[in-house]
Amino acid sequence: MEDRYKIMLILSLSSSVALFIAVIMICICRRTRHSRNESWDEDSSFEVAEMEMKEEMIRFEGGEDLTCFDVLDAPGEVIGKSSFGTLYRANLVRSNTVVVLRFLRPACTRKVQDVMHVVQLLGAVRHPNLVPLCGFYVGSRGEKLLVHPFYRRGNLAEFIRDGNVESRNWNVIYRISTGIARGLNHLHTSLQKPIIHGNLKSKNILLGRNQTPFVSDFALFLLLNPSTTQEMIQDAAVEGYKPPELIKATDTSVETDIFNFGVILLELLMGKEPNEKQNANHNTILNHCILGSADEDDVLKLYHLAIACCSPLPSFRPDTKHICEKLQEIGS
Repeated sequence: MEDRYKIMLILSLSSSVALFIAVIMICICRRTRHSRNESWDEDSSFEVAEMEMKEEMIRFEGGEDLTCFDVLDAPGEVIGKSSFGTLYRANLVRSNTVVVLRFLRPACTRKVQDVMHVVQLLGAVRHPNLVPLCGFYVGSRGEKLLVHPFYRRGNLAEFIRDGNVESRNWNVIYRISTGIARGLNHLHTSLQKPIIHGNLKSKNILLGRNQTPFVSDFALFLLLNPSTTQEMIQDAAVEGYKPPELIKATDTSVETDIFNFGVILLELLMGKEPNEKQNANHNTILNHCILGSADEDDVLKLYHLAIACCSPLPSFRPDTKHICEKLQEIGS
């Protein structure tokens, strides 16, 4: 009988110990599981934060692999400045790609929610003679970065100012004129509503291989606040690009773009910046251009087209379709 009670006591103690061990094991497992969940949460929060960071970089064709880290960590150098921003030549280390980063000062730009529709529109524009928007970054303090391809041959203003033989070659002048016209025609006619460039000038024409022109900065003024846009117009007046009817930013139109295109044609034909006062005449034009395979009539036709584009009356200026047809006629 005594042995029976001993056995029962041992069994009870064994059960208690087993239960105690089981409780400890459950607690340990729960603690471990909780610890693992905490660790997963940290990883998850990092991934979410990373995703949120990536969401600040809006990518377009040609910039599908861009990340915020690529852009913000890219070593670069300043290649241009304006009253509203800075241009950087940057090397994206991960892809070993050179791009242009345009930094827009927060104080000079509209609110993010007010420009996103413009950014999406500009990101969708593609043409062989237009500089594409590959990415758009928005920082936490309202800073904005536009990512574009880098063109190693500089801009048209530099090309004209250098005055080398190529800048006086008729074939080159004609090729550049035609490319600009085609790019502008795409902006004005290929979408539901015309995209106004708003600041067309030789500094905003970039050059690629064989002096292929690429129109840049189109509709950039739509990202800027009204006071900054007005400063842009004042700068255009100083540089010689301001049409007579352009008083305020709301006056920009396809006709103001045509006027500026005419000024660029005169720059090409005369080899002079528009703010350098010089009376253009037939002899001036012909003396500047090396005719090459063209004849004098073609050169003078391009000159008369430039004069028509610069008409003081907007209604007298040809549209881009007529300009492209005229250029095709000259080149045939």
